[in-house]
Amino acid sequence: MAIRSKTFRESYYEDIKLFKTIWIKSWIGLFLMVLAVLPLIGDPYIIYLINISCIATIAALGLNILTGFTGQISLGHAAFFAIGAYCTAIISSRFQVPFWICLPASGVLAACAGLFVGIPCLRLKGLYLAMATMSFGVVVEYVVITWDSVTKGVRGISVPTLNLLGYPLDSNNKLYYFLIVLTALAIIAATNLMRTRVGRAFIAIRDRDIAAEVMGVSLTQYKVMAFAISSFYAGIAGGLYAYVMEYIHPEHFTFLLSVQYLAMIIVGGLGSILGSIFGAVFITIIPEFIKGLAQFLTLLFPAIEDKYDDGWNIAAFGLLIMLFLIFEPKGLSGIWTRIKTCFKNWPYTY
Repeated sequence: MAIRSKTFRESYYEDIKLFKTIWIKSWIGLFLMVLAVLPLIGDPYIIYLINISCIATIAALGLNILTGFTGQISLGHAAFFAIGAYCTAIISSRFQVPFWICLPASGVLAACAGLFVGIPCLRLKGLYLAMATMSFGVVVEYVVITWDSVTKGVRGISVPTLNLLGYPLDSNNKLYYFLIVLTALAIIAATNLMRTRVGRAFIAIRDRDIAAEVMGVSLTQYKVMAFAISSFYAGIAGGLYAYVMEYIHPEHFTFLLSVQYLAMIIVGGLGSILGSIFGAVFITIIPEFIKGLAQFLTLLFPAIEDKYDDGWNIAAFGLLIMLFLIFEPKGLSGIWTRIKTCFKNWPYTY
């Protein structure tokens, strides 16, 4: 009987390596090659969806750090996303500030908002924390609409084209590579964060906060830190969204957006970096399938014509969350892990 070699880890360093085998490195290299040539052969709308998926991935990573790894439920992620988007839109359009200042400023401002929410909510858990964060989202949405002198209210704000070292990224194809690089950096940063003392403290708080506190983990420090890091990711994603859309409006940051991000990490896999990627891509393309299904049903049942709206998306996200919680709690990342294990152990079943 043949026995696989080089599959056992002999040190902690081997256990925490990002790329554990030559096969993983090879597949990642092949995947990067496909991403590099995709704009040359892909449909422009597909490139646009990938750009939106990159932004969603960064925002989902932030929410997964807070909810999936630290166990702090948030229904106000869209508020931090909106803060980042409006910060970028306002300072870039009014003061012609370059993106390399706008993006960090958006992340820092969103992180400050996260501290503003996280500190008063330290003693809240579960449903109470969810309601508190949702209320913050409602407040931010109200401020965005009514603070007309700054946000221009329901008129929205036009965002100037992102300029990279004198080269304008004025199309989805040009933005594509920039977003891919930033998304890769965000993924690497989040992955490395979970391998540090801070990441282990987050997981300990999620699993058993009282035991973590007994072992010397400061619940106050790390819960607030989780809120700040999560909000920073959302702020960066919001700033990128403003550049991609070139126009932002309060309707872009409703409660539905928070539901979408929650659906991403549940469908993708709570407490999984890879799950954040899977969930972001999956939830980004699901509305396209819903739209196609609605058009098909319209052909069969003309009476439902013009009935498609955001309510269909909300219902679909709610159904997906329910189905994954019941039948696949580990999400798409759990399915992917089982597939890898199956191939690794083939032809054996153990």
